[in-house]
Amino acid sequence: MKLLIATNNKGKQKEFIKVLAGLNYDILLPADLNLEDLEVAETGKTARDNALLKAREFAHKTGLLTVADDSGLEIDALDGAPGIHSKRFQIGSDEDRNKKILELLDNVKNRSAIFRSVLCLFDPISEKVEYFEGIFKGSIALTQIGRDGFGYDPIFIPFGETKSVAELGIDYKNEHSHRAIAIKKLKTFLDN
Repeated sequence: MKLLIATNNKGKQKEFIKVLAGLNYDILLPADLNLEDLEVAETGKTARDNALLKAREFAHKTGLLTVADDSGLEIDALDGAPGIHSKRFQIGSDEDRNKKILELLDNVKNRSAIFRSVLCLFDPISEKVEYFEGIFKGSIALTQIGRDGFGYDPIFIPFGETKSVAELGIDYKNEHSHRAIAIKKLKTFLDN
């Protein structure tokens, strides 16, 4: 059986492959099918909407069972922003987006936040859809620190930790992150 991971984000691809290791499926990436240029507009109002848009588009293009995710950082002091707009929150690089968040939270005491990941598993034959959600609680650091990871990892300190996700490393992230939690739920579902 084949499973397509519908993302061209290299960091996300590594997380999926690591967490899904041992699953009795052939894991495929868009590049394996010459789909590395396929971009799906994230026009949904929720993470579920966007995950479904991506999974359905890739599944219909390939005829394969497909999983896609939509993830975002939700900061309490910013009323849940950037949320589903996390990647488009600030034009530029991950570092530019991190700087923008730190500027917005300058002198703000409540720095609590969560990462949310919603996976959509789409079967193009039956049109059946399943969702898997993961939440990763923490707070926003005062500065960017650490080299592992991507996105907001250098400014996110998980609950119970004193270091950023980018300092804690990929193995920690693959075990505890919002996406890891959601992928583990997906793996359990597919194993059954």
